[in-house]
Amino acid sequence: MKDLVIVKDGEKVITGLFDGNELVEAQIEDLEGGELLGKIYLGKVKNIIANINAAFVEIEGGLMCYLSLDEVVNPVRSGPSRSGPIKVGDEIIVQITKEGSALKAPQATADFCLTGRYLVLVHGRSVVGISKKVEDSEERARLKAIVETFAREECGFIVRTNALYCDEETIRAEAMNLLEIYDKLVREGVHRSPFSLLYKTKPSYIWAIRDLSGSGLDRIRINDSEIYDSVMEYMNTAQPEDIEKVELCDKEEPLGLGGLYRLKDKIDEAMQERVWMKSGAFLVIQPTEACTVIDVNTGKAVSGKKGQQETFFRINIEAAREVAKQIRLRNLSGIIIVDFIDMTLEEHRELLMKELRELCKNDRIPTRVVDMTKLNLVEITRKKTRKPLAQQP
Repeated sequence: MKDLVIVKDGEKVITGLFDGNELVEAQIEDLEGGELLGKIYLGKVKNIIANINAAFVEIEGGLMCYLSLDEVVNPVRSGPSRSGPIKVGDEIIVQITKEGSALKAPQATADFCLTGRYLVLVHGRSVVGISKKVEDSEERARLKAIVETFAREECGFIVRTNALYCDEETIRAEAMNLLEIYDKLVREGVHRSPFSLLYKTKPSYIWAIRDLSGSGLDRIRINDSEIYDSVMEYMNTAQPEDIEKVELCDKEEPLGLGGLYRLKDKIDEAMQERVWMKSGAFLVIQPTEACTVIDVNTGKAVSGKKGQQETFFRINIEAAREVAKQIRLRNLSGIIIVDFIDMTLEEHRELLMKELRELCKNDRIPTRVVDMTKLNLVEITRKKTRKPLAQQP
């Protein structure tokens, strides 16, 4: 049973995805709209750093964002149109692609995008791309033929996995809707005052419902009537087939707040540095600014046991499962280094890597297991979007 639990807790909304009794994903969102990810602004270029081919663009509140100029081809500018490279003083439309941190500014792109349930409209690209998870060659060709008719010189589309075997009429309707939003954004956005917010994405709990629509979600359980109304409004227009899954639950027993799901308790557990496993071994998870390091420790798992290499292998396999789970739950991203227990047999090393790669395929965020060194250090990379769970409000 897969449940999406949405809990209002004061000025925050906590969203948790449960597979049975296990929390597998979690998000915390500030109701006052503190999250920048996905927002589109009319920014102003304040500085250009030539030696790294990047610019700093100011948006609302005087916040500076980092903009790489390497892939900026056709920015949408305010004022008299001109060609050529971006200059200091230009007012351009940008979208926040990565949240900032204590040491780094938020990252922005001039190739902003609009995400729907089945499609992503992307400014600056005229091509049509298909999700790699759509493996059926005939289906890929069918989807591409449908969407190619909507691509323009200034914008194209990426077909999401949710579009797999979706009927043509539904896909066309979403493409037309995204193009309508895009045209209005470009037409009106360039006439707004600098630093203006032009487009705001839906709340993160709506994103979760949308992105989980094709993954066998059984129930969507909500403890707040306003959030329930917001979800129902979205469902009526975008996912009417899933309306029956939505439940408004009794406030006398708030979901996750010491009640049925223990959502807050499980999130608190996900903040801990040490994670114990059933065998008696444990992980130590230490995020740094450059990467996240996960150390696998034998703990009590080898006490009095024979067959050391077989024991180490079994612990590492158990650790691989826990590592994949914790990466997804904590929303760890960027470079992740896992220090497994040393194994001497090449066969064990190969089986461990195979298991880890299979486990990481279950993650909705692109995650790649790169390689293992001779010291049993495994490098994993995961696309960085939202802040890690520990840095959310």
